[in-house]
Amino acid sequence: MATYESAHIDEIASKQWPHWIPIRHHFGIETFGMNAYRRDAGEGIVPEHDESASGAPELFYVASGHCTFSVNGDEIDAPAGTCVWVSEPAAPRSATAKTDGTLVVAVGAAAPGQAYAPAGWDTQYLEGDS
Repeated sequence: MATYESAHIDEIASKQWPHWIPIRHHFGIETFGMNAYRRDAGEGIVPEHDESASGAPELFYVASGHCTFSVNGDEIDAPAGTCVWVSEPAAPRSATAKTDGTLVVAVGAAAPGQAYAPAGWDTQYLEGDS
């Protein structure tokens, strides 16, 4: 068994949804969730959602470009290098790209005190993706 794997973001991008990069699924990571999203100016880069069902916090990292996050109604200006930590699972969150090619990495785990288990939504979205 190899001690590591590597892949470029462009190799991981979903063929059905090229703006979505299912990192956790690609590497078979079972201990935390991780995806990336790439969009152009004016496009929604992080879909609006909350984590009420999982009870988990979520971290977003703007790897390149510039976007605006909305978290629980607050607007957050987020140029490249910005981290946005959403500690309240019920808080609605989303982001919109302000510049072309903006890349946001999302990292999720389990609710505090719980063990992470993949929810399976990413596998469902990738069915038929070759």
